[in-house]
Amino acid sequence: MKYLALLMCVVLAACNDSGARQEEKKAAAPAAVPVSVVEATQRAVPVSFEAVGRTEGSREVQVRARVAGILEQQLYNEGDAVPEGAPLFRIERAPFEIELAQARGVLAQEASRRDLAQQEAERLKGLVERRAISQKEADQAASSVQQSAAAVQIARARVRQAELNLSYTEVNAPIAGITGRALQSVGSLVSPNADSALLTTLTRGDPIWVRFTISEAEFSRMRGSEGIEVKVELADGKEYPQTGKLNFAGSTVDAATGTVQMRAELPNPKLVLLPGQYVRVQMQAGTQQAFVVPQTAVAQNETGRFVWVLADGKATPRQVRTGNWIGADWVVLDGLKPGDRVIVDNLVRLRPGAAVVQK
Repeated sequence: MKYLALLMCVVLAACNDSGARQEEKKAAAPAAVPVSVVEATQRAVPVSFEAVGRTEGSREVQVRARVAGILEQQLYNEGDAVPEGAPLFRIERAPFEIELAQARGVLAQEASRRDLAQQEAERLKGLVERRAISQKEADQAASSVQQSAAAVQIARARVRQAELNLSYTEVNAPIAGITGRALQSVGSLVSPNADSALLTTLTRGDPIWVRFTISEAEFSRMRGSEGIEVKVELADGKEYPQTGKLNFAGSTVDAATGTVQMRAELPNPKLVLLPGQYVRVQMQAGTQQAFVVPQTAVAQNETGRFVWVLADGKATPRQVRTGNWIGADWVVLDGLKPGDRVIVDNLVRLRPGAAVVQK
């Protein structure tokens, strides 16, 4: 009887130990992580590329003195918008007016000599027909007419040169644009063959150009696309209201950076964009089918970007290739399949194979 009681106690103790171990295992097993998921579905998203660009004038011209002289007047306000042909500077005119008067006097002299030579040649022509003079004298008279005519042409060209030099004393705007600061002061001696020749600069800001670079891979994806639109974002984060278009694409890849030079042209009627500004450029080249997931769902490790996918009640990491952002979402170009359930929260608590439960 004593042995039977002892056996019962041993059995009860073993049962109690087994139940306690099971309770410990249950307590040690981690609870399933509650998560929210979105189902991966493809939709049309814009094919876009982003880059940092810098604006520049569509035309930038150096205004230079073309004759030597004293700078007498500055006829514009620095920074003003001026039309094509507007007077900017005036150089002392008197020396060039004298030069023009001298050239016209020489032209009158040569014209008079030509007329006299022609009259002499006509007179001798009649004499040679009557054999009153030799043929040689007649030939010399004809040659004098030709020489006089050539001298008149030279004198006329010098008059034209003097007129040009006089016109160059008024320096006009070669294009419509925004004037730069005056680089020479009134009273300075300027010369076309010296550093003093540069008087100011003119920049056309409408339309304005934006120069930027994109990677070789982006250039390959963009190549052949039609109707590419270009948008820019200003330094304050505001989007510029006017859209532009590409007007230049480089034909070579920079070996040092692996990028291709690009340039876009945008309307700028109110001169909101100024040359030299840094802007964010976005190119849109049609659409493509891709997955879109919230930015919070995308993580990154040493191998690249990845998302967590819920499959069979467990979290599984999936490497993905991403594109650009669309608002608060991220475009996923590769790595997902239709119907995949992508986890979007509680990512820090996830481990490969961890039990998860959908909220």
